[in-house]
Amino acid sequence: MSSPNQDFVPLLKARQQFHQCTDEAGLDTAFAKGIVTGYIGYDCTAPSLHVGNLVTMMMLRRLQQAGGKPIVIVGGGTTKVGDPSGKDETRQLLTPEKIGENMASIQRSFAGLLRFDGSPTGAVMINNADWLDRLEYIPFLRDVGRHFTINRMLTFDSVKSRLEREQPLTFLEFNYMIMQAYDFLELSNRHHCKLQMGGSDQWGNIVNGIELTRRVTGAELFGVTCPLLTTASGAKMGKSVAGAVWLNDDMLPDFDFWQYWRNTEDADVGRFLRIFTDMAEPEIARLEALAGAEINEAKKILATEVTALVRGRAAAERAEGAASGQFGGSGSLEGLPHIDVARSEIEAGIGVLAAFVKAGLVPTNSEARRQVQAGGLRVNDQAVTDERAIIGAADVQEGAIKLSMGKKRHVVLRPS
Repeated sequence: MSSPNQDFVPLLKARQQFHQCTDEAGLDTAFAKGIVTGYIGYDCTAPSLHVGNLVTMMMLRRLQQAGGKPIVIVGGGTTKVGDPSGKDETRQLLTPEKIGENMASIQRSFAGLLRFDGSPTGAVMINNADWLDRLEYIPFLRDVGRHFTINRMLTFDSVKSRLEREQPLTFLEFNYMIMQAYDFLELSNRHHCKLQMGGSDQWGNIVNGIELTRRVTGAELFGVTCPLLTTASGAKMGKSVAGAVWLNDDMLPDFDFWQYWRNTEDADVGRFLRIFTDMAEPEIARLEALAGAEINEAKKILATEVTALVRGRAAAERAEGAASGQFGGSGSLEGLPHIDVARSEIEAGIGVLAAFVKAGLVPTNSEARRQVQAGGLRVNDQAVTDERAIIGAADVQEGAIKLSMGKKRHVVLRPS
């Protein structure tokens, strides 16, 4: 990593990760004076973060590359409240035990992205429950709540959009923005944190924290946001036909993660290479200029580089090799998603529709039947033409049964 410098905002701009900054000149000056500590918070609503979160996670990576110190806030406290931003309804409240489980699992998502060590720019992970759980209601209202007006809180998109749609907004959720602002104050006091980052939808919450800290301690803080990312066709990042694209490998197989990036739209290749990899600009410019079938090679490079960053180089190479086998004719099953099925169950025979549901390739027998009629399902690369067919021991080849839906989705059944 480089020494402290003034390259952070220019780096974000070059990688197409910059939307706005509260005081760009002031932030440059802070970097010139020494190491700038910055943070982003992630609530523990699921056992893994997803590709949509990867956009801001890469901002933490850029901060460390520019000589800053990243703080990852895992929201053990704020998860108990629930961020109303972008939601039409109240989030389901999780038990403290479930929040703890999710928190432990989420930590793995950052292993390949940030350097966690004892150096001055080494990343640290902090749970905001350390201070939020200790708050006393009346003192908190007197010391912090008095700096917020209902008038202004009602103007924030997370509140206004819910009210305009006549969707209920609980008092619990209404307090989320105050807690997020208080996080910034605490991090400033405890860790000399000067910077909060996030998606552009978090701008109001970031500004709240800056203003609260200025009023309470007089410290000068900064905020930087990145654009909310959608694909060239307008689709939201982090979703696929099969659901969320999870970062943890126990939530989504390496092959499916690699394949998500391989399916990137042509117009997004250059942008995604800048945001989600560390590749140099000249090479990115060369790859995004490819046309026709050649752009597929750029997509494979994108898929392999992002998978290597998130899942590790070995996992990326296995996934790439598995994909080459499926589409190049070698038919290797190594690296494909798999599920273990009791050998006795396979020997007894599994209905083909039920097998595809078990593999997670289709949600229901009805959908599997529709796919059969459309010619979309294959067993061991042979089209399924009879919806009443039975998969059994005779279908086991090289110790497994390969199920495919379309050309790009595969799952291997392994007798156990």
